[in-house]
Amino acid sequence: MSELAERLGYNAEDRLFILTCDNLGRTHAGNVAAYQALREGLATSATLMIPAPWSRAAAKAYRGEDVGVHLTLNAELDLYRWGPITHAPSLLDGDGGFPRTVTDLWEHADTEEVRRECRAQIERAILWGFEVTHLDSHMGAMIQRPEFFDVYLDLALEFRLPMRLDADESQSTAGFPFRNLAREEGVLFPDYVTSVGAGEPHSRLIDILNDLESGVTEICIQPASDTPELRELDPLSQRRVAAHDALSNDASLLAIVTQIRAKPIGYRELRAIQQHAS
Repeated sequence: MSELAERLGYNAEDRLFILTCDNLGRTHAGNVAAYQALREGLATSATLMIPAPWSRAAAKAYRGEDVGVHLTLNAELDLYRWGPITHAPSLLDGDGGFPRTVTDLWEHADTEEVRRECRAQIERAILWGFEVTHLDSHMGAMIQRPEFFDVYLDLALEFRLPMRLDADESQSTAGFPFRNLAREEGVLFPDYVTSVGAGEPHSRLIDILNDLESGVTEICIQPASDTPELRELDPLSQRRVAAHDALSNDASLLAIVTQIRAKPIGYRELRAIQQHAS
């Protein structure tokens, strides 16, 4: 049973889902796919990578969709780079972009530079016209280390926004109760979070929908349209293209949602409750 579902005006046993297109702004192909999935398909939310090369184009194409800020401190691809929008020497690797791995980030990042950079990313999204609905952490970098999570939670409180948090079992890996800490501060987050990885088949999304539990589940996916540039820079490009096709063109997914009586929502609903409560 879900207290969050009840606070949203549903029954505690109802199954609600947020279907999020991650990495808006990373590529033109990703922008096209995410907005199509939001406007014509099953997606209900997206997350924006402000430092990434196509984020300004994502802002130009924005029409009021449910978009959060994907706080970005890593640039994981080998040949495609992006870096801080603030002066943040500790957030740079040897070739001028963010570190490729979270381990490298954690070992070298100055916490105050992290705080300044992340706040600037949120402020830039607002300046560009986004009605920011929530916060998220690219590659989970802000969640699994206490000093980074403190920044993440502080920003959620400062901007009065809900946030994405890893599942309950991830707290033991992290070594501290980040979900409990957020709950104590009154910050809202989905009951469950799962994802369709770029290397996983389309059937994974069908399985997730069929197995939804009572409460709010966020399903994260990374769709992209098929372009030569995407094929060159991303070794998992064809899986992202398949995700795009599933979200925007597969009528069977909507049929499944109808059959199991699942209810699509966005982060905007969580934000409304959190801001009213505060």
